[in-house]
Amino acid sequence: MTDCVDADELLRRIRLGRDRAAEQERACRERSRGLTVTDPDAAREASARALAYEAVRLVLEEVVDPGGPPLEPTGVKQVT
Repeated sequence: MTDCVDADELLRRIRLGRDRAAEQERACRERSRGLTVTDPDAAREASARALAYEAVRLVLEEVVDPGGPPLEPTGVKQVT
């Protein structure tokens, strides 16, 4: 981590991280929905992962667009 980057490069990297978190969030939500009936434990794990990626995405969105409209978590239905 000795690379020196300018603000544009830093913003680009943050946006890439945000986009990656959004992709992983969607993938985990789909996996959770697909496993709900067949494997409830794996569905719960996927749901928890989706929540973690959602938190990362929301924080990075606030970094990229500070003071924007209030961020609303989309949430994942809890599997019991």
